[in-house]
Amino acid sequence: MKKLQINSYQLFVLIVLFELGTAILFGPGATAKQDAWIANLLGLTCGVLLFLVYYRLFTYYPEIPLTSYVQKIIGKWLGGVIAFCYVSYFLYQSSRILRDVGELLVTTIYTNTPLLVLNFVMILTVMYGVYKGLEVVARVGEISFMGIYLMAILGFFTILFSDILHLGNIRPILEYGWSPVLKTVIRSTLNFPFGEMVAFTMLLPFLNKQERVLKVCLGGIILSGINLTITAVINVAVLGVDFYIRSPFPLYNTIRKVELTTFIQRLDVFFMLYLIVAGFFKLYVYFYVAVIGAADLFKLKDHKTIIFPLGGFILMGSITIASTYSEHIKEGTMVIPYLFHIPFQVVIPVILLVIAFVKRKWGSESLKK
Repeated sequence: MKKLQINSYQLFVLIVLFELGTAILFGPGATAKQDAWIANLLGLTCGVLLFLVYYRLFTYYPEIPLTSYVQKIIGKWLGGVIAFCYVSYFLYQSSRILRDVGELLVTTIYTNTPLLVLNFVMILTVMYGVYKGLEVVARVGEISFMGIYLMAILGFFTILFSDILHLGNIRPILEYGWSPVLKTVIRSTLNFPFGEMVAFTMLLPFLNKQERVLKVCLGGIILSGINLTITAVINVAVLGVDFYIRSPFPLYNTIRKVELTTFIQRLDVFFMLYLIVAGFFKLYVYFYVAVIGAADLFKLKDHKTIIFPLGGFILMGSITIASTYSEHIKEGTMVIPYLFHIPFQVVIPVILLVIAFVKRKWGSESLKK
């Protein structure tokens, strides 16, 4: 695994595709209603501060991933348990993302196709990508990124010129005060998607020029946050507050409203193309870090031996994770943030940083190693 290396641009592309991923699909911050864009900006600010925690841990242990340095910081046994919990968390997130993508495809264009079939095709593709390696998929990401961003820019201007944008829908600003916005930040926009950068604590050691980690990662996070903020404004302006908060896929419904002249219509097919590509990369990152984390934790010589068993686990998890889509969404917004996201994205990394700092500041030489 130490021989793997990706360049700065490839890491930047992976971060943007990962951060946007399914986040742009669900429109995080909707519970803040017309102030969703404020919730996204505050989530971005908190996400940048949170990444600085991950970055400081990386500077302490630049050659090893999270699953290794957690054992160095708090001991082999307790650290091993926490590392195992992180691997499980990455696998669980993989199952949720696979379910997200499959549900949208079933709901929109593959209405007669079983969810299991669509999820199987997606996870099989991701498993093949993990088998080929991070460097190969990172190069694919370079190609995909330009096409996706071009479509996003064209879509933005198409919406502007199609006379469906009503900026009056985003007013009044802070109608209910700061309380709903701050609750949305804590429950939604901080951990989805910005807190998910915790997955990259497993990938940063593979960057070929590690002195660029901070600039590259912050650039990717900020660009993603700006895109999500603009998307929130557009969704509210086009759909209105009531439809926006009730829509399971607000951006999809926004794009469906685009009608420019008599021949530019039904642009939702491009949205589906984006979803499949971005969903692939987000699922790939979570699955990949779960695989290399398990291989690192259990000292496996070849991580490829566990790709297919873990892929099967994710596939079954995506089907059994919830009986209905509404139950899946309810768990994701009301339970998972407090049960998994906040502990794994915020609490544990902050505790690890405090312990690592104390050891390096006042510990003995043996503790600093």
